[in-house]
Amino acid sequence: MKAAILGGGGVRTPLLIHGLVHAAGLRGLSEVMLFDADEARTEMIAALGREIVQRAGASVRIGVSTDLAAVAEGAGVVFNSIRVGGITARAADEQVAMAHGLAGQETTGPGGVAMALRTIPVTLMHAATVERVAPRAWFLNFTNPAGLITQALLEHSGVRAVGICDTPIELFHRIAGALGAQVQEMEFDYAGLNHLGWVRQVRLRGEDVTKRLLRDETRLRAVYPDTTFDPELMQALGLIPSEYLFFYYRQRRALANQMRAGASRGGEIAQLNVELFQQLGRVDSAHGLDIYKNYLRRRNASYMKLETEAGSVFGDSGHTEDPFETATGYHRVAVAVLEALESDEDRTVVANVANRGAVMDLEAEDVVEVPCAISRRGVVAKPVGRLPESVRGLVLAVKAYERATIRAAVEKSGRLAELAMLEYPLIGQWDLARELLQALVQRDPEHLGYLA
Repeated sequence: MKAAILGGGGVRTPLLIHGLVHAAGLRGLSEVMLFDADEARTEMIAALGREIVQRAGASVRIGVSTDLAAVAEGAGVVFNSIRVGGITARAADEQVAMAHGLAGQETTGPGGVAMALRTIPVTLMHAATVERVAPRAWFLNFTNPAGLITQALLEHSGVRAVGICDTPIELFHRIAGALGAQVQEMEFDYAGLNHLGWVRQVRLRGEDVTKRLLRDETRLRAVYPDTTFDPELMQALGLIPSEYLFFYYRQRRALANQMRAGASRGGEIAQLNVELFQQLGRVDSAHGLDIYKNYLRRRNASYMKLETEAGSVFGDSGHTEDPFETATGYHRVAVAVLEALESDEDRTVVANVANRGAVMDLEAEDVVEVPCAISRRGVVAKPVGRLPESVRGLVLAVKAYERATIRAAVEKSGRLAELAMLEYPLIGQWDLARELLQALVQRDPEHLGYLA
């Protein structure tokens, strides 16, 4: 099987290559091709990938090309992991948000709007090429905002798109750890949209332990590695939210910590990436893997620290765990979905797919993030019924924003982009929407100028 990675120069590509090369359930992986506009950077990433292959004793070719058709032709799976405008665009978006009194974040708030608007046109163009040269390939979308981009793909292309994200499985493992259990012993009733999902019920060896967990403040605090959510919030909801709900439920705190730190996550990651590629440029790939792993440790250890605690990504993480061998993460969910797609029996994995009645509150074509039955027969969302009243309105409003954003990108309409931000609960004001769009376009005329 040939795998293609769009955005192959991204910093998580070696992690994905490691997952693919070591996946026991993949049949005949022979080639991984990387596509990216930055060929020099991608060659450095490919060198790390070749070292991973060599250490595994595998026979997998790692190739690089700026020709999308050549990269995708004949592929069985295409991973979409592009970042239009690079990390500098993310950092600029976050600064615009903060300047307008909103937390800066790449998938929620103004940063999420900008990322979607610059990404949709490019992704649809790429999808058209993939559909032509690899019509039977699965198009696994990592690119954020993952649910929104997946919905654009399903509505406006013919690729077999599935959105994937490691946030739900990470939450499941944290809940299992808080209960002193193994995740394999547990079942989770989870529903929502990407970066807007909740665990509604937790079962341990068949027993519903949700109420017991919600009553136990010590265990609730142990679900998160920081002070993301107060136990009282989760008890009031009767739900356990995924971590990105922090930017909805505690928006003022997120902004205050960013202002206190004098930075956004995107700005710090941009500096960390510069340091990574400078170091990789001075060593061979064998030593480069050690540098890369340390980079991942520092990045992972600091995740959400800036927003929740005004922490920093800089300095030694203090972690010694091999980031390639963690139980969760970017590469684990990719492999879980891909192995399920090659299985004769249904496997349950949370993914972003067309609703088709799974969530009763949403339209059939809306992309939702729910447990799915996945096998070589395809991907089907499992029914989850109605959403709890405490979150239903938020989900409906965010989905309206997502639909309007897709229309704005497809129709190249600045007015629709303003409407999308008006409908978005994190913005929700007409004057603010217009000011934000103008500021975002001014910061990135190359990719957002079509909305001016």
